Amino acid sequence: MKETIAIIDLGTNTFHLLIAEPGGKILHAEKRAVKIGKNGINKGIIPADGFERALSCLQDFKSTMLAFGVEATRALGTSALRNASNATQLIDEVKKRTGISIEVISGDQEAEFIYYGVRSAVKLGLERSLIVDIGGGSVEFIIADEQRIFWKQSVEIGAQRLLESFQKHDPILPEEITNLELHFDTSLAALKDAIGEFKPSTLVGSSGTFDTLSEIYCVDHNIDIARELPSTPLTVAYFFKIHALLLSHDRMGRMKIAGMIDMRVDMIVVASCLVNYLIRKFRFEKIWVSSYSLKEGVLAIMRASKTRP
Repeated sequence: MKETIAIIDLGTNTFHLLIAEPGGKILHAEKRAVKIGKNGINKGIIPADGFERALSCLQDFKSTMLAFGVEATRALGTSALRNASNATQLIDEVKKRTGISIEVISGDQEAEFIYYGVRSAVKLGLERSLIVDIGGGSVEFIIADEQRIFWKQSVEIGAQRLLESFQKHDPILPEEITNLELHFDTSLAALKDAIGEFKPSTLVGSSGTFDTLSEIYCVDHNIDIARELPSTPLTVAYFFKIHALLLSHDRMGRMKIAGMIDMRVDMIVVASCLVNYLIRKFRFEKIWVSSYSLKEGVLAIMRASKTRP
C-alpha cells in the first residue's frame, strides 16, 4: 500500500470516513449521522431527504479527502444500499457529483470486514467470542477467535428497522419489548444453533451502540478515554443498569444521561433491547467493546496484503 487512501463506510444510519497514509497510520476519521434509512428502510427505498443528506455528506467527505491528498478510495455500501430500489440512482449521482465509486457489499463481506476490524482492536485470544455489530439496517454476528471465523451471518434486524417496526411509544412499552423479543426468537434461530455448536464465551460489541454504552460507563466511573482508542471498557452488570435507564426515559430524558450522543439517542433503546436479549438468552458473563469495525477491517486487510483499495 503506497498511497494515501480513504475508506468510506456508507451505513444505514451513519457514514464514516477514514483516511490513512502509506503503512496504515490513520490520519483522519470522522462520522456523520446521515440516516439514509430513516422512514424508508422497511419500504426498500432511500427517501428524498436521505438522498440529499447522503450527497451533501459525500461532497464534504470529498473535500476532506482532497485536503489530505487522498489518491485511492474504497467506498462500501451496506444494508440500506443493498436493499433500496433506488440505490443505483444514488450511486450514480454520487459518482457524478464527487467521482466516488460506491461498491455495495454483501452481508457476508460486511461481517468478514468487521471481524478483521475487531481483531485489530481486541485481543480475542483462543477463546471463542460472539462479535456483534448493530447497524441501522442489519446486524452482523460473527463467532470467532484470534485465528479464524467459525460462523457468520448478517441479519436484517438493524436498529432503524426495529425502531420503525416495534417502538411506537417513548418510553417504550413492555408489550413492545415483548414483541421485539419474539421477533428476535424468530430471526435469530440460526444464531441460536451456532452458539450451541461453537459455544462462544464472550460478547464483543463492535462500534456504534456499544461505543455509546461504553462512554456512559466511562463517564460514570470517571474513566478518561479518547474515542480513538481501539477498545473501551464495559461490564455486563453495568450494561443492565444502563439498559434499565434507557427503558425508563423518553428521548429528552435519555439525552440527559452523561455520555449519550444525539446520533444514538433514538435507536439506542431497541439496540439495547437486542444486547439485553443476547446477554440473557445466551448467558454471557463478559463483554468487550471494540471501537474498530468495518472500515478498520478493510484497512487491516489492505495492510496485511500491502494492496491499494
